[in-house]
Amino acid sequence: MAADQYRYDPDHDIALNVLGEPIVPCSFDPLTGFFRDGCCKTDEQDLGSHLVCAIMTKEFLVFSLERGNDLITPRPEWQFPGLIPGDQWCLCLNRWKEALEAKCAPLIQLESTNIKALDQIDLATLKQYAAKDGLL
Repeated sequence: MAADQYRYDPDHDIALNVLGEPIVPCSFDPLTGFFRDGCCKTDEQDLGSHLVCAIMTKEFLVFSLERGNDLITPRPEWQFPGLIPGDQWCLCLNRWKEALEAKCAPLIQLESTNIKALDQIDLATLKQYAAKDGLL
């Protein structure tokens, strides 16, 4: 099945994960997702494609900071608490791919990663970075 068949539908609140199942929330604390609903859902307004439910590491947070995306510093004006290692967060697909190429990609939750990620990354690669214990 083409991933295009499973775009987020705000009228029905349906989204699937990379396993073809209903998406599982990524994190409520901190509250993540483009829609700030805890899930890595997307639509045409999500220009960053916040699709990958990643488990933050110090290495990745520093990598992201060095590339101009500070995920560490709290930004109360955006209701953003700042992230620490161990937090789960809906990352932009391209940032995760950059980290993959730089050999510092964080582990991910397959159950919470949007099926649209398969448009650019194959499932076998995603499975290599799957958290072994499922949802943390």
